[in-house]
Amino acid sequence: MASFTQLRLLTLNEGEKLDSSLFRLEKGWHLHFVLGPSLAGKDIRLFTNHPSDPKAGPNRSLFRELSWGTLSGSEGDSYDTFAEVYLSTAGSFNYFFTLDGSDQQSHQDGSGYFVVDPVLRFGQFDEKLPLDCICCQTVLAKSLGPLPTWESRLQVAKESGYNMVHFTPIQSLGASNSSYSLRDQLELNPIFSPTTGPAASMEDVKKLVEKMKTEWNMLSLTDLVFNHTANESPWIQEHPECVYNVVNSPHLKPAYLLDRILWHFSEDVSHGKWGDRGVPAHLCEDHHLDSIRSILTHEVLPKHRIEEYYLLSVDGVLQAFRSAIMAGQPGIAKEKNVAVIPDPLYRRLKATIDIPLAINKYFDSQLSDLPVEQRLDNACNGLRPHLEALNHTLWCEVQDHLNAAVNNFIANGRYRFIDPDGPRIGNVNHETEDPIMYNYFLLPVKKMSLEEEEAAMHTAQGAYCMAHNGWVMNDDPLRNFAEPGSNVYLRRELIPWGDSVKLRFGNGPEDCPYLWEHMKKYTCQTAEIFHGVRLDNCHSTPIHVAEYMLDEARKVRPDLYVMAELFTSSEVKDNIFINRLGLNSLIREGLAAWDSHELGRLVHRYGGHPVGAFIQPPARPLVASLAHALFMDQTHDNPSPVEKRTSLDLLPSAALVSMACCATGSNRGYDELVPHHIHVVSEGRLYQSWTEAPKPSAGQVNINTGIISAKRALNGLHQYLGHSGFNQVFVDQVDSDTVSVTRHNPVSHQSVILVARTVFSTPANMNAPYSQTLQIPGMIDEIILEGTLKPRSNASKFTRNADYLNGLTDVVLSLREHLKVEESDLVELKMNNTSGLQELEFACFPPGSVIAFKVSLNANNKSSILNVRQTLSHFGYRMSSISGRNLQEIQGASKLADILVDMTLNDLNRVLHRCDAEEKDDGKGFGAYDIPGFGTLPYCGLQGIMSILSSIRANNDLGHPMCDNLRRGDWLMEYTANRLAAFPGTERLGNWLADVFKSLKQAPRYLIPCYFDALISGIFCLVEEVAWAKLSPFVRNGSSFTRALSLGSLQFCSHVRTALLPVLSPHLRPPVPPLAFKEQACVSMAAGLPHFASGIFRNWGRDTFIALRGLLLLTGREAEARFLILAYGATLRHGLIPNLLGGGSHARYNCRDAVWWWLQCIKDYCICVPGGAKILTDKISRIFPTDESEPQETGNCEQELHEIIQEALQRHADGVEYVERNAGPAIDNDMTVEGFHNKFGVNWETGFVFGGNASNCGTWMDKMGGSSEAGNKGKPATPRDGSAVELVGLCKSVVSWLQVMHGEGLYPHEGVLVGKEMVTWQVWADKIQASFERHFWINFEAVPELEPKPELINRRGIYKDSFLASQIWADYQLRPNFTIAMVVAPELFTPQNAWIALERTRDILLGPLGMKTLDPSDWAYNGNYINSDHTKGFNYHQGPEWVWPVGFFLRAMLHFGNAVEADRPGTLQNTMAFVKSVLSAHNVHLRSSPWRSLPELTNKDGAVCGDSCPAQAWSMGCILEVIHDLETLMQGTPPSVIVEADE
Repeated sequence: MASFTQLRLLTLNEGEKLDSSLFRLEKGWHLHFVLGPSLAGKDIRLFTNHPSDPKAGPNRSLFRELSWGTLSGSEGDSYDTFAEVYLSTAGSFNYFFTLDGSDQQSHQDGSGYFVVDPVLRFGQFDEKLPLDCICCQTVLAKSLGPLPTWESRLQVAKESGYNMVHFTPIQSLGASNSSYSLRDQLELNPIFSPTTGPAASMEDVKKLVEKMKTEWNMLSLTDLVFNHTANESPWIQEHPECVYNVVNSPHLKPAYLLDRILWHFSEDVSHGKWGDRGVPAHLCEDHHLDSIRSILTHEVLPKHRIEEYYLLSVDGVLQAFRSAIMAGQPGIAKEKNVAVIPDPLYRRLKATIDIPLAINKYFDSQLSDLPVEQRLDNACNGLRPHLEALNHTLWCEVQDHLNAAVNNFIANGRYRFIDPDGPRIGNVNHETEDPIMYNYFLLPVKKMSLEEEEAAMHTAQGAYCMAHNGWVMNDDPLRNFAEPGSNVYLRRELIPWGDSVKLRFGNGPEDCPYLWEHMKKYTCQTAEIFHGVRLDNCHSTPIHVAEYMLDEARKVRPDLYVMAELFTSSEVKDNIFINRLGLNSLIREGLAAWDSHELGRLVHRYGGHPVGAFIQPPARPLVASLAHALFMDQTHDNPSPVEKRTSLDLLPSAALVSMACCATGSNRGYDELVPHHIHVVSEGRLYQSWTEAPKPSAGQVNINTGIISAKRALNGLHQYLGHSGFNQVFVDQVDSDTVSVTRHNPVSHQSVILVARTVFSTPANMNAPYSQTLQIPGMIDEIILEGTLKPRSNASKFTRNADYLNGLTDVVLSLREHLKVEESDLVELKMNNTSGLQELEFACFPPGSVIAFKVSLNANNKSSILNVRQTLSHFGYRMSSISGRNLQEIQGASKLADILVDMTLNDLNRVLHRCDAEEKDDGKGFGAYDIPGFGTLPYCGLQGIMSILSSIRANNDLGHPMCDNLRRGDWLMEYTANRLAAFPGTERLGNWLADVFKSLKQAPRYLIPCYFDALISGIFCLVEEVAWAKLSPFVRNGSSFTRALSLGSLQFCSHVRTALLPVLSPHLRPPVPPLAFKEQACVSMAAGLPHFASGIFRNWGRDTFIALRGLLLLTGREAEARFLILAYGATLRHGLIPNLLGGGSHARYNCRDAVWWWLQCIKDYCICVPGGAKILTDKISRIFPTDESEPQETGNCEQELHEIIQEALQRHADGVEYVERNAGPAIDNDMTVEGFHNKFGVNWETGFVFGGNASNCGTWMDKMGGSSEAGNKGKPATPRDGSAVELVGLCKSVVSWLQVMHGEGLYPHEGVLVGKEMVTWQVWADKIQASFERHFWINFEAVPELEPKPELINRRGIYKDSFLASQIWADYQLRPNFTIAMVVAPELFTPQNAWIALERTRDILLGPLGMKTLDPSDWAYNGNYINSDHTKGFNYHQGPEWVWPVGFFLRAMLHFGNAVEADRPGTLQNTMAFVKSVLSAHNVHLRSSPWRSLPELTNKDGAVCGDSCPAQAWSMGCILEVIHDLETLMQGTPPSVIVEADE
């Protein structure tokens, strides 16, 4: 597949600190920071310390601000804002962002890290070494001998196939000769100098390392040891401040004293002084330890009173307290109790308290009538018991610490002297340095009495009472266990390293300049020589120290490879170290596996994708990852595998480790079968050297030694797999001892399958037959290797060589490479069938055996994959992007592009969408696809598949039922192609898909999900792009959010046979409706999916025209908008358009608001569409020329649209009363007789339209009660009779517009007749204008003449929901409907009042996704809609949070935020930010919903409502209108103007 620039997107969220999330990236990639929902609309400043210039190098403290950009052409729609970092530099980098305008990290509102891996190179031509190709061998530097002999000894690693050597420290060592106890960090170990000639130098080592790199293709690394230095280090004698001692860390004095007490006790035991008390020098029984515990607890420790270092002298403190009062020291009040303050120097009974605080709490200076002495005595008497209680508490704490110390002392003694798994030393003997427990502190003088030692620690000699380093089991690695607050030394919880002392760095270089400078030189010197470093004891190294030193190292070598071994037992804490330090690999131990199953699990865990994984797009979200592993079959800290398992397991376990898709490694000695631990402290022998001689001499090895030849093959295989892209892994547990590992190449689709029969324990019968078979998918190209490690007959017993590290000779390796199957000694080909499977039988596969096959696809599979890939190459791996291509740019790009460009938007609806009901209506036998174990897809089109695939792909969820369905059969492919081929508009695409799927069906079944996804994803993205190209520039140039919303135009607008529009006039001017089967095929708009998708319940007048401006006009679909306006105009009756269309002839006229939304849309059409006023003269065939007419044939009665508009308005002016036709159970089983009586008109005192009664509900809040049980049957929940506020606003909008149109000669009617008097549009508008605020604003102060029932007013500072409702309290309910009037007729509102009302509505009604339909403080509020409850969902509009009103609310906020800007500077900017923030939730929901849409409503606080439509037309349309208003505000153009779509 083609190589693309890799881009990762990291989403920022307010308050999110991702310091423990690991984000791994590579040099040359691009990182985009994008804003999450919580940051939408906010002013973000983003900073990173990744340098813009790679030559500048890393600087952890130097942050630069990133600039924000966008790929969309939108100014107001900022949902695709991003900040970019080009990753040019390796290392660990921090980012943070602020919201308060600050550039200070302390003000951060979110932060995290990202780690950029180094690029490693070697060889004469600077070849790249990927991290997953590393094969590293650890060597003990001290066992390499003099430097001139290194090359011959290191050649063993080269010939064994390793490409990296890890040297333990090469510096001079301390007296213990431990590889990690360094005497001088800047001096090369003198043992590397030859006995004659010049001394070896660091420069000599550097030359050898460079030779290994260029000539051997081997990189080198060594350890950095920051935590400790050898006891004998000369520089600590000159600079004791560099080490923890009892002078610079006096809190350690009690632990030091305890250490000396226990040492002297142990010495007494060794001299037999406690023998008569049951403690002999020879400790061998548990009762000896019990006696030690008793003696220490009851005799030794009590007499030394260690607790006194923590306690205070009660009398001494009281004297200081009394003296302070007498000296006139005032008390100071604090919000805390009197507590013990430790003595900074930790002397006996020198702790104290906060004297001023104690004075405030215990001395009453106001009791002046008592003598001073009496007041002082009273105060002291009050304080004394508190001090005694404090001492007692501390005494108990110290005793607990001492008890723990004794327990740990005993446990250590048990392990060393008694435990069968311990060394079982025998006698306590201080002469041979075998105490009961090793020291925690280094003594400044060899021999002193305990009393002298205690006295010395309070003098300058205390600086040489130095603390040993060690490690603490299960300790918090982020805490320094030697610092104050830790009691590790006192409790004896440290496992000490007695040959080294712990370095004390402090908080920065200023705290210990010499140490920081010394270690900096050491670090830089190391980085100059080596290509990488291992941080020794990383989990206990102060993290700020390691940060500083690695920063310095990367200045020397920018592409430094850094690895470490962490023992935090927490992935979260591991990630903190990785992030802070920029660790590239963590060492993982193969010997941690207790059986073959666990070893296989580790191979699977430490790298690679699953076989058949989805093809990921080059630009995708950045997800947290697992730490990269250096997986080792043995580390230098591990015992020999021969000691833990068996010698025969060395080969199969090594083979399994080599198949891991990560870095791998081993320890020198493993390959040579050394059967014991090569100890970093005690080992003094040398490694053997390489020879090509067939029979090596003493101290030599060759290719036949141990398993070196097998390791060479396995290391070569590992590197081949990594270099060649075999990055998919499958691990199969064949049986309890046998593991199969597959590495698959997703490009070539070759696989390497390795089978290993492990020998963790010796089997009862080594020669038992092995009857397993193996099915190989594909054709076996070759057997890469096969080998067995067998016991050697008549072998001699292992003898340890005195000079060299030698291995076992009692096992022998048989190994063969690059064989044909028929040449194998281990397997036989049992079956080679035409289905692409080859079955192998293990003829001879004893324990300790390994075999690896290379497998390719058969010819048919290869051909099919090639065909699929050729198809993919035509449109690439496409993603939804901000390309903005127009149709001319898309057309001709490929055959598929040409097919799609020729389609109509109605055809594209079929390609992308159509729910189950819509599909079934087509009568072709199709419906939504049902996936066994999952359910039906939301859409029949590609979106239904993509909604599922997008989440599957991101997680590589190959176990998902859809993937299983694809692997099991071709049903989904056939369904996808056949449903499209069944219709003329999509037939070409269906046939094209069938041809493509014909090839895919021939692919191996395990690959079908990934290629099906790649095909569908690519096609889907191209379909989307074509759809956007057919829409308006507002859509095409908008953000991804705008474009996703615009697809609502396709989701809801389509031709459905059971929900036809009335046939339009045969005399209609062009463009005319499309035809299907010689019949008109206008698209209709579904109110919601899936509940309102087909039949009579698809087409709702109100829903259609609330959604029309957003879904059709703003998207450039003016023709479809025109047809809908004209079609509904044909149905006018009683001065109304229908609620339910019913094809026109079966319409239901039971709403009084749909006509006003229809009229508003005509206004919008005329304003938005260039030349749109022509619609007013379009011909309409009336279905009902009069109220009493029977349905008429098309063309019988024709009128122009303006005549129908005029009729609707005149009928309102006249007033209308009628009973709905067919009233009764036939059309509504719940409504009462009164409910079918409809009345509406205009109150000519106010100009307000009115209508309805208490028994019906003629606005959008139209829930009719249907529950006899709940007593609401026949009762509307929300009648909203009288003058509903939004209808008054819509009326004002329309009549004001008609006055303008009449004045311009575009509308022939000047007004309406009221009686015989002409009321012009201007007069009508003026009446509404004059009356609105007076009758709808609820003032903060009571206005008696306007408030006949003030006791019904629940809130003030809002606008009424209605005026003169029959239920008068309903007028005063806070609902979101007044915001509609604000948008369509903002001139009705006083800006200051409007802003107050909007702010209150924001605080009271706005939910996460929708608007509460009723004030939560109202008695009728119920926020959770459940249609099946006992009320039958009576609260439909009494609290649940509807989405579409949010659109009008936010648009009103934008308008009036602008209106009050002059009086409230900054309001508009804040409002725009607020609107973006609110819309971010809709953006998230839209992207995550399987329907890729916005719901009808939610329950309380945004909870999902199960009875809501998950996709609703007006929700999508109204939110899109908000985006448009934002854009026009930014551009300074009127929100009503849009640009016509490209022709």
